[in-house]
Amino acid sequence: MTLNFLEYAVPGVANLRPYQPGKPLAELERELGIRDAIKLASNENPLGPSPLALAAIRDALPDLALYPEGGAPELRARLAQIHDLDPRQFIFGNGSDQVIEMAVRTFAGPGTEVIVSQYAFAAYAIAAQASGATVRTAPAQNYGHDLDAMAALLSEQTRLVFIANPNNPTGTQLSGAALETFIDSVPAHALVVLDEAYLELMDDENYPDGRQWLGRFSNLLVTRTFSKAYGLAGLRCGYGMGHPDLIAVLERVRQPFNINSLAQVAAHAALLDTRHLEATRVNNRQERQVLAEGLDKFGLTILPPAGNFTAFAVPGGGQRVYSALLQRGVIVRPLSPYGMPDHLRVSVGLPVENQRFLKMLGEVL
Repeated sequence: MTLNFLEYAVPGVANLRPYQPGKPLAELERELGIRDAIKLASNENPLGPSPLALAAIRDALPDLALYPEGGAPELRARLAQIHDLDPRQFIFGNGSDQVIEMAVRTFAGPGTEVIVSQYAFAAYAIAAQASGATVRTAPAQNYGHDLDAMAALLSEQTRLVFIANPNNPTGTQLSGAALETFIDSVPAHALVVLDEAYLELMDDENYPDGRQWLGRFSNLLVTRTFSKAYGLAGLRCGYGMGHPDLIAVLERVRQPFNINSLAQVAAHAALLDTRHLEATRVNNRQERQVLAEGLDKFGLTILPPAGNFTAFAVPGGGQRVYSALLQRGVIVRPLSPYGMPDHLRVSVGLPVENQRFLKMLGEVL
């Protein structure tokens, strides 16, 4: 007899739809029997990891039989030095997604509310709904966060407010003044989670660093990741920064060995390799412009390029173009799961990858 396991699942799980990641290269090549496909779907670093990070991984391999240090002390000390913060202000996760999930597990549950923006990163609402919390979604403004609409949803039941700057997948940004005013308006019983996954890849001199507000707002958690600019997506390492008392509470739900030893040493080494980070930034800056200009030549409407990605619209043909590009060995990201069926998102790749994408897109269109 087959059981209906949804009957036994906790409230909120029954209506969940799993997060849909970008299609893996190996999966596409198996399905279509092709080789040399390219993936521009998941905002990964096309330059790969830092050589220093790879060397650190090789050096750490003999110790894989040992459990990692749960608190990531060396990585913690290095980040505290870089950000001029107390080491007690950091918490680490298996990617910044896990830090986000820890915040939800700690503060949200049945009878509470979590505020997100329309078109925001899907993981926020998924984690909140799985916890049994009520998700309140503020309508977007020009595909970005409408902070006034989000403020209007604040209530006594609000426990978490999620903001991504820039927003993934739409690339929209918020100014420092607007963010500061909004955070100041959020009551103390609600935690603002400011997701800055793309901070290291932002070139706008007016882009605000949320770290500047940590001394003023104890109900602020700023999250970062090593998956994007540092090229360590496969090792899963992210972190959050906040008031020491907030971090101490979050630590109560963190699994003791959630950051593996290879991720710890690789992240620490990546922070030291400023040359690799700068090469990443240069390629990203130049090639993001190439993609934007190429999409413009096709007459396509693009959303603001940000971080290492650009979203663009193909009216009435988003899924068709996505499927046709797959047949040509090019993986981009369809945004239909975000309620944007006409839009696709393309990540910045190497010059040869970006040219191949534009060539294949031209054939499809």
